Amino acid sequence: MTDRTDPPADPLAKPPTEPPTEPTRLRALLPDLAPWHASVDFRRLWIAGLISNFGNFLTFVALPVQIKELTGSAAAVGAVGAVELVPLIVFGLYGGALADAWDKRKLIVWTEVGLGVLCGALLFNSLLPRPAVWPLYVIAALTSTLGAIQRPALDSLWPRIVAHEHMTAASALNSLRWTVGGVTGPALAGVVVAFAGLPYAFAADTVTFAISVVLIFRIAASPGAHEAQKPSLKAIAEGARYAWSRKELLGTYAIDLAAMFFAMPLAVLPFLADDLHAPWALGLMYSTVPAGALLVSVTSGWTSRIQRHGRMVVLAAALWGAAIACAGAVGNVWLVLLFLTVAGGCDMVSGIFRGVMWNQTIPDELRGRLAGIELLSYSVGPQLGQVRSGGMAALTGVRTSVWAGGLMCVGAVGLLAVGLPKLMSYDARTDEHALRLKEQRAATAPTISTAPTAPADA
Repeated sequence: MTDRTDPPADPLAKPPTEPPTEPTRLRALLPDLAPWHASVDFRRLWIAGLISNFGNFLTFVALPVQIKELTGSAAAVGAVGAVELVPLIVFGLYGGALADAWDKRKLIVWTEVGLGVLCGALLFNSLLPRPAVWPLYVIAALTSTLGAIQRPALDSLWPRIVAHEHMTAASALNSLRWTVGGVTGPALAGVVVAFAGLPYAFAADTVTFAISVVLIFRIAASPGAHEAQKPSLKAIAEGARYAWSRKELLGTYAIDLAAMFFAMPLAVLPFLADDLHAPWALGLMYSTVPAGALLVSVTSGWTSRIQRHGRMVVLAAALWGAAIACAGAVGNVWLVLLFLTVAGGCDMVSGIFRGVMWNQTIPDELRGRLAGIELLSYSVGPQLGQVRSGGMAALTGVRTSVWAGGLMCVGAVGLLAVGLPKLMSYDARTDEHALRLKEQRAATAPTISTAPTAPADA
């Protein structure tokens, strides 16, 4: 073998052409992974959420199955939602005040530990010779309480670990995490419950909590903002006043409430399947909305290039209502599945841009309290929507309940868009709140973790 050397460089030769930097069309559609690469804390929190999400669906399916087996009552199963709703409303707001005043990482870690202990209690009860019913309701209420406390801290932590310019991509990646669990979690839970049994489902969920605690424990500490007030009714009221003063934020809450109240059809899907003479399609109907959301999540690269977020929230919510109306109007089951899938995608688009507006404009010292209000806007709406759709179906018929609810959603969204012009005119490039927060975060950019760090004190 002979040695080979490169010829001397020609000083007059043109430099090699740089490869094009513009992404291909396919790559432009794929999720933007910039937050994943830039922040190790984002990766840890994202993975912890994904693992915990799978576990949550195990219990989400197993708990009502156990109540059904023990009582044989549909009303008893439905009562779980009632015992979860009140703690969600009360502690969602208080949890927001806690998130502003306390260390967010500690709050998330300890509530995650508490949720794991409650899941262990479900496991213990399921292993008894005669499992009791009343602990299931107590545990459901306590789980809702801890979840309501944890969620504002979690939502308000993202802006601290993700760069301002990566917030849209982070919102899309978080949506992807949720939709993956939403599509595959219930299916996995059904298999575990049917073939392994309830104790195995509760045991697996307990293990996922243990894993997520370890991952969350390793993220950097996130102390409360210096300007934040101590948790109190006065502090909660201050957050509510701020939300009321920001009409574009108020619009995001109102739009989501209207969309879910008027056009959430999940409660009547079993009856819709029967009306279409397709009971075999019920499982597909339940999976179409998260499947549509998943399709948007895996092709969400385009969202990072959108700046008029308010208009996208309005457009997506209106299209959600229109798609639900079409699902109720058509008589072909395959078209129903198609329109429900489209609706799920539209709901995900709305969710992505609502999250971006919140995370790019709300001051750090108020982020937790506003996250508590957000929790109510996207949690209470679906619960009330189930009541609306079921009650209207009893009075007017199933399909009328679905298509009329969709049309009412479109009308309500249109009225809100007209009544809240600041939502329609919002532009992330010129909004004073977004620009101010961008400057503040640029000044503290070195605090965003971009490399592995040693775990902070818990």
